[in-house]
Amino acid sequence: MTGTLRRLCRAAERALSASGAGVCVLAAGGLRGVAAVSAPAYEPLEDLQFLLGEGPCLDAFISRRPVLVPDLSVGTTGRWPGYAPALHDRGVRAVFAFPLQIGAARLGALDIFRDEVGPLTDDQFRDALTFADIAVTTLLDGQARAAPGRAADGLDDEVVGQRAELFQAQGMVAVQLGVSLADALARLRAYAYAEDKALGDVARDVVARRVSFDSGQS
Repeated sequence: MTGTLRRLCRAAERALSASGAGVCVLAAGGLRGVAAVSAPAYEPLEDLQFLLGEGPCLDAFISRRPVLVPDLSVGTTGRWPGYAPALHDRGVRAVFAFPLQIGAARLGALDIFRDEVGPLTDDQFRDALTFADIAVTTLLDGQARAAPGRAADGLDDEVVGQRAELFQAQGMVAVQLGVSLADALARLRAYAYAEDKALGDVARDVVARRVSFDSGQS
């Protein structure tokens, strides 16, 4: 699982024009740790959040909402008095954190670091949500997605395919139930959790019309 998450972080780094990415696992009972990073240099940055008890990962986990900071020099000193200066000293200029959650269950957060100031584009924001979804699925599966012997960048193709299928499945479920795309994604996540399936597998079944949310199967 760690290898898959590491490849996911590297794929997210490239797709989101980031300098680094990391997945942190947290639990309400206090268990917390770094599951994977795109490069070793970012592991101390993730660990520092737990040491200081502040940072975007913790905020995203607690609030259950993305934390978007396109410019660390603006308004973060009071928010993260220890962590923001430490990031800036290490060359990070922007940071974005996305909660890893499904239903009421909170698993952790996906952190995206950039060495340049600037917001995510709309497409990058959607891509980040997809990377977060795949991280959730990987953590829930509890095993590596990549088959033995697969190339280190093999996850990239999987991510692209899952993203397309997931967006298509969202649209189909939104039409079937007459709900928003965000609500459709929530239903897909809940179904995947209830059926003990990977989110990508559920999306594939919806696209193939093996599962229909307006026929009592959701």
